[in-house]
Amino acid sequence: MTHRKPHLPVKHCEVCGRPFAWRKKWEKVWAEVRYCSDLCRRQARATRRAPGQN
Repeated sequence: MTHRKPHLPVKHCEVCGRPFAWRKKWEKVWAEVRYCSDLCRRQARATRRAPGQN
């Protein structure tokens, strides 16, 4: 039995701009989800860092 999930909410990643859909593990924190992956989350943190702090 296969079913599709066409009516899930979609957001766009703040780093790469790609759309990503709601996932069950994000059910309670969907309002705070901003990135599509851990890689984008790390890239966002790297760009927020002040210059000279390594």
